Amino acid sequence: MFDLIIKGGTLPDGRSTDIGIKADKITAIEDLSTAEARETIDASGDLVSPPFVDPHFHMDATLSYGTPRINASGTLLEGIGLWGELKELMTQDEVKARALEYCDWAASLGLLAIRSHVDTCDDRLLGVEALLDVRDAVKDYIDLQLVAFPQDGLYRDPTAHENTIRALDMGVDVVGGIPHFERTMANGARSVTALCELAAERGLMVDLHCDETDDPHSRHIETLAYETQRLGLQGRVAGSHLTSMHSMDNYYVSKLLPLMAEAEVAAIPNPLINITLQGRHDTYPKRRGLTRVKEMQAMGIDVGWGQDCVMDPWYSMGTGDMLDVAFMGLHVAQMTSPEEMHRCFDMVTNVNARILGLQDYGLKVGATASLVVLDAGNPIEALRLRPDRLCVVAKGRVISRQSRNDARLSLPGRPESVRRRHSAHS
Repeated sequence: MFDLIIKGGTLPDGRSTDIGIKADKITAIEDLSTAEARETIDASGDLVSPPFVDPHFHMDATLSYGTPRINASGTLLEGIGLWGELKELMTQDEVKARALEYCDWAASLGLLAIRSHVDTCDDRLLGVEALLDVRDAVKDYIDLQLVAFPQDGLYRDPTAHENTIRALDMGVDVVGGIPHFERTMANGARSVTALCELAAERGLMVDLHCDETDDPHSRHIETLAYETQRLGLQGRVAGSHLTSMHSMDNYYVSKLLPLMAEAEVAAIPNPLINITLQGRHDTYPKRRGLTRVKEMQAMGIDVGWGQDCVMDPWYSMGTGDMLDVAFMGLHVAQMTSPEEMHRCFDMVTNVNARILGLQDYGLKVGATASLVVLDAGNPIEALRLRPDRLCVVAKGRVISRQSRNDARLSLPGRPESVRRRHSAHS
């Protein structure tokens, strides 16, 4: 007897099968037509995917757009200044309320694992305390990883180093940083070394905002890769953004990418935000801000799409849907072949799960029973439509359901309803 059977769904690899769930584990992926279950969900013809994963987000700032004012220039630096104003006004309860509302959105969309940076340049550590409470509140359906993020610079801010250590002592999961925001390149490199050493001492992962600038001379990713190898952190380190790479000399990049691959450093571009914030000082030709995604993938580097922001000081839009992120990334990175489009879908599921080090993730026997049923026939159609999530299962429990929303037509000689599904290729 199964607790739940997902019947007849199409997996991302094209197989059509049943999935049997007992308690919080997937216990069968096979024909279960004669099996009994307490509940059966018919997913015939629909895509059944592992849950979506966001490797880069700022949950302490989300849904704060317009408070205390709007980012008029649309730049990264004004957003950072605006965030400083907001920190003076926000309360712990308000941060928690916004974060929990966002987690409701995420749950409904099948986004069941999120890595969120939380600012440690606040002596109260108000955001840290709030998101630790949120992490506990959502643990039964969302795996929330927190990154201790000295947003104003580990050395640029006088108490950031001490506060980052305090945050880690409170139970924050990952060591973060922002080397390109230090006052000098030398201090930026020094911060990379210090943060990697801190992670090595504590056995933690590292995720640095790295070279989020149009300046091709911002090369802290090189230091990050070097320190990763020196300290034996391979497979535990990510560089987020890496936008300076879009302006770097090709010869230098030909040296940099093998170094990243050897160090097993992952990359997390954030296409919605990178193309919005970067290139603001350009006239034409105007740089679009995205790092060298396909070139890194060709070197065997794990590259995962991140969301970064939803309605906050840096970005006025956003839905929480990782398929929106992959859709934009597909266009800006020009990943338009069928193989590349499939890869974009993988970048918001399996690749991001690897970057976060998630255990027991995926559609396989023995994995945690978390999955999403989408109103699409395959991953490419899911990217094209960003469709409704008909059902979301988190750790063995159905947490969200949505009716299929076919449009009703009143056209002579045409069908009574229309659905935009049209799988030209798989």
